[in-house]
Amino acid sequence: MLTNDKTNFFEKVYVVARQIPYGRVTSYGAIAKYLGAARSARMVGWAMNASHSMDDVPAHRVVNRKGMLTGKFHFDGTNLMQQLLENEGVKVVNNQIVDFENYFWDPQEEC
Repeated sequence: MLTNDKTNFFEKVYVVARQIPYGRVTSYGAIAKYLGAARSARMVGWAMNASHSMDDVPAHRVVNRKGMLTGKFHFDGTNLMQQLLENEGVKVVNNQIVDFENYFWDPQEEC
C-alpha cells in the first residue's frame, strides 16, 4: 500500500472514530468492515495508534472484537485508556469491558 493510500485510509478511520458516541465503544474490525476493508482490522489499530497526537479522535473507544483493551499500551500512563472509558461510564475489569455488547456501537448500523 502506498503511503498516500495509507494516509487516506487512516483519515477514513478517524472520520468513523469521531462518530463513536460518548460512553460507547466499537472494535477495530467493525470500523474496517464499515470501510469495506473487513480484513484490515490491524490497519485500523495502526491508525488509532497514530492518532494520539489528535485531540479529536477518541482512540480509547476502539477495542478488540472481544472488548479487550488491546491498545492500552499505546496510551500515556498504565491505565489511561481504562480511566478514559470509566470516566464515560464504561465498566472495565481485567482490561476487558464488562457487558461489552451493551456498550458496543456498530458503525454499519449507526452511521
